[in-house]
Amino acid sequence: MPDALGVTDRQFLARAIEISRQALELEGKTPFGAVVVVAGEIVGEGTSSVMELRDPTAHAEVMALRHAGSTLGRHLFEDGVMYSSSEPCPMCLAACYWARVPRVVFGATSHDVATYGFEDLQFYRELGVPSERRSLRADFAGPTSQAQAVDVLRDWAERLPGPLVPKL
Repeated sequence: MPDALGVTDRQFLARAIEISRQALELEGKTPFGAVVVVAGEIVGEGTSSVMELRDPTAHAEVMALRHAGSTLGRHLFEDGVMYSSSEPCPMCLAACYWARVPRVVFGATSHDVATYGFEDLQFYRELGVPSERRSLRADFAGPTSQAQAVDVLRDWAERLPGPLVPKL
């Protein structure tokens, strides 16, 4: 894989890695760090706070996105870059998609992370198999509950100020 990073990218990635190293000194942290950058400025930083907060979603990238949202007063970062000490896990990558982050730069790969006991690579593999073969059971409730849930979605969409664009 070619190295396409410039000096500025390397500086922001170094900050994310520095945050991951600082986590080694803090009880209840795991070695991950992330920063969100907008217009050349760090607007959000995060470290893994899963154990500290007892929150399985409190990964470094999610915490950095939360911090950026609080800093900028918005939840979308089409003008941002996520720098992460390690390749984001599937949840964090999805969070970047939800936040409309157009670019992610990372240090260690999912393979590197798996080497040291983290499950990211396993989860990436699991998401690639049909839902009926995954280890996490997901049950469709049936047409009655589906109709009730769809009614709520329809009511929400009807309240939007502009036209809805289906994402099928």
